[in-house]
Amino acid sequence: MTATVPSPTTASAAAGQSRWQRMATPAITLGALGAATLALHLRDPHQSGSWGYCPSAALGFWCPGCGGLRAVNDLTNGDVGAAASSNLLFIALLPVLVFLLGRWVLDRWAGREREPDARLVTIGTATVCVLAVAFAVARNLPGSWLAP
Repeated sequence: MTATVPSPTTASAAAGQSRWQRMATPAITLGALGAATLALHLRDPHQSGSWGYCPSAALGFWCPGCGGLRAVNDLTNGDVGAAASSNLLFIALLPVLVFLLGRWVLDRWAGREREPDARLVTIGTATVCVLAVAFAVARNLPGSWLAP
């Protein structure tokens, strides 16, 4: 008797659900992201205090996320240069985030569930953490053009 090895992309318990049930979470996620993006377009985060104040900026340093809201607002206005000026790390990671979100939605649509590769997740997480720390240090250097 031979054992079958499951492929990286396999049908799962989610495949037993209807497409409407499988797509509920992605639809809610996409709706929430769309609503947040619309809110950031309508209420300009470039105005001081319009979305509150960043605790790290109040303490005198820029965290890796500082300028992220302004970057989204700039993107909704079609100004990629200003978005990159607000938070270059966010703009650089945005295509990866869109790819992963799109793959998740398409997998749910098709009834597939991917088993994450633990090694790839570890390497990806470590890489993003190192990039975030390096970005935070670089944007806090005196005269840095990476500061928001």
